Amino acid sequence: MDSQSLFNIAIAVAGSLGGWWLRVMWEATVELKRDLSELERNLPHMYVRRDDYKDDIAEIKIILREIFNKLDAKADKG
Repeated sequence: MDSQSLFNIAIAVAGSLGGWWLRVMWEATVELKRDLSELERNLPHMYVRRDDYKDDIAEIKIILREIFNKLDAKADKG
């Protein structure tokens, strides 16, 4: 074999390996995008949003304040 044939074979092998690597990376990227999309879709069902949590806690605090005020009013009477 002459040096040109060896060079062509080396380039073909390197190109094949590079193409295989690029395909593997592309498939991994597509799978990550799919997983991220699924996570974004399911996230609101698994966790409470921060602003929803703050609103609910504020409402609970208002209700508790009203209960404590009623209890204080009853304690003052008795």
